[in-house]
Amino acid sequence: MDATARSGGSGDTPADPTAPTDPAPGPVFGRASGSADAADAGVGRADAVAGRGGETSQTLDRGLRLLHLVADASGGLTVTEAANRLGIGRAAVYRLVSALTGHGMLRRDGDGRLRLGAGLLHLARRAQPLLAEGALPALRRLAEQAGATAHLTVVEGGEGVALAVVEPSWTSFHVAYRAGARHPLDRGAAGRAILAGRAGMAEPLSSSGELQAGAYGVAAPVLGVPGLEASVGVVALAPLDVDTIGPQVLAAARAITTALS
Repeated sequence: MDATARSGGSGDTPADPTAPTDPAPGPVFGRASGSADAADAGVGRADAVAGRGGETSQTLDRGLRLLHLVADASGGLTVTEAANRLGIGRAAVYRLVSALTGHGMLRRDGDGRLRLGAGLLHLARRAQPLLAEGALPALRRLAEQAGATAHLTVVEGGEGVALAVVEPSWTSFHVAYRAGARHPLDRGAAGRAILAGRAGMAEPLSSSGELQAGAYGVAAPVLGVPGLEASVGVVALAPLDVDTIGPQVLAAARAITTALS
């Protein structure tokens, strides 16, 4: 409509053929120049935004690296130690700590050392359903193949916790293993498989009556998923043939690694 209106305005007054021809009006050049200036200004703004984006990415990277450093330091870290390991100044570390503390990701203990905060536990709990969902297809296959209850066990608070459990559909009797059940890492195939995974060993491990009299288990660590310590295994009411069940458990562990990576 705007183009039509401008065209109609030009036709309202006929042109005088005797009138002298004027040079092109100056405002035309002003508008062209203004467009160039605006383009230059737009480029400048884009460069500024890109610069801020780079700074934001660097800050995020440093914050994540700081969280990993604190997680790997069993005795916590001082600000000076964190600055040295990150290769940045103490003032920058203080800014990172302030932001991460505000979100509950870090805390300061009585000696002022940096420790992981409870906010990470909240995130971990929110992520657990996603982990269980990703593991369920492999657990279902394992339970049906082995004819035994399959489970994914993760580390939480220094203990093994059954995060997802799948029972076989065709057996007359099988172990009822409750999701959320906890046990020490040094007892039972699931916990010992996690400890073996910490040492880089992927072979399946078996157990007999360590957590419950008359229960037998075979488990293997889930390796290759950053930030996850877990194992997958089966538990049954009768002895399990490790030569047969072991490869099935290993295949399930690899499938879960692929699903969660």
